[in-house]
Amino acid sequence: MYAINIFSDMYILLAFSSFTLFIHVYMVRTFTMTNKTGTVNVEPQLKGVKTQLLSRQGFYLSVDRENGSVYGIPEDGDATVFYLIPVGLRIVSIQHRDTLLYVAMNNEGRLYTTDSYSSECKFKESVYENYYVVYTSCLYKQLESGRPWNIGLGKDGIPVKGSRAKKHKTCTHFVPRPIEVQMFKEPSLCDIAVANRSDAKKRKT
Repeated sequence: MYAINIFSDMYILLAFSSFTLFIHVYMVRTFTMTNKTGTVNVEPQLKGVKTQLLSRQGFYLSVDRENGSVYGIPEDGDATVFYLIPVGLRIVSIQHRDTLLYVAMNNEGRLYTTDSYSSECKFKESVYENYYVVYTSCLYKQLESGRPWNIGLGKDGIPVKGSRAKKHKTCTHFVPRPIEVQMFKEPSLCDIAVANRSDAKKRKT
């Protein structure tokens, strides 16, 4: 069952299932307001979700605080909290709350984390009839078939290469567990989080 509510420029999709309440919040567009002194530009604001991502394999997506590697763990905790920030229509960036690193996929289909926002940090978010969500790289896919590369966690919690993570496989199926909605600034224009990320480095899994 779906319930759709529209408030101003914000679009919220509520998907109910026996597992979770999934909230998808899209971008709030830039707008201007005019007063007696002229036109005042208002910064673009994004409404994202602080959430956890539970894989159908039974692991929570997580980032190691020491080396920045991406992996799955069986129990939830502080290391499993992420920000889902909309950067386009059904396109999100995934930022780890504690390390403030972005989850990204390279041209080999491997997941890594980085403090520098780029096209490798963009993932298309697709919700299927069973309410599982698949996160697909916006940049990479199979050259011959055009099949997209997806984020996936194996049965041991280790990330699956994007080229092997097909959308019909359970390793690519996630259930978002929303915690709260938060406001962010557009990552292409400025840092998403307020905290200092200058010491963070690009890290591979």
